Amino acid sequence: MSDHDLTVTLPSDLEITMVRMFDAPRALVFEAHASCEHLRHWWGRGNPLDCELDFRPGGAYRFVEHTPDGEQYAFRGEYREILAPERIVRTFEYEGMPGHVCLESLELTEEHGRTTVTSTIRFDTKEERDSMVASGMEYGARQSYDALAGYLTKLG
Repeated sequence: MSDHDLTVTLPSDLEITMVRMFDAPRALVFEAHASCEHLRHWWGRGNPLDCELDFRPGGAYRFVEHTPDGEQYAFRGEYREILAPERIVRTFEYEGMPGHVCLESLELTEEHGRTTVTSTIRFDTKEERDSMVASGMEYGARQSYDALAGYLTKLG
């Protein structure tokens, strides 16, 4: 496994942690998370994306992914903390399962021009965490991060 692969672990009964390295500086990786202009190119596995985003603490977002088979998947949340370019904390809710809101913390660290993104998602119950794992989220996250890696090479 290379350091560019997505690593997914379950550090507690309530958490999922995903780690991925990118060949781009931290400021650029952070910016790719901070505007619809960038998010449309990679979030949702690179599929067409409707994006509404108020990127500030207390601001909200809503993303609707349009898949090749005609399906739509909507996600929403609120930004709790933004510390550029190193930390983003937000709530995350899949609209197909309303009321199941988790808290995601993204930590970005840079070493020698390469950025590691560590996403820790905290759920209210073990059942909610296990349901997210069973949903195929790892596959979707891997595809999205692969799309981000490709997009960052275009921005670089």
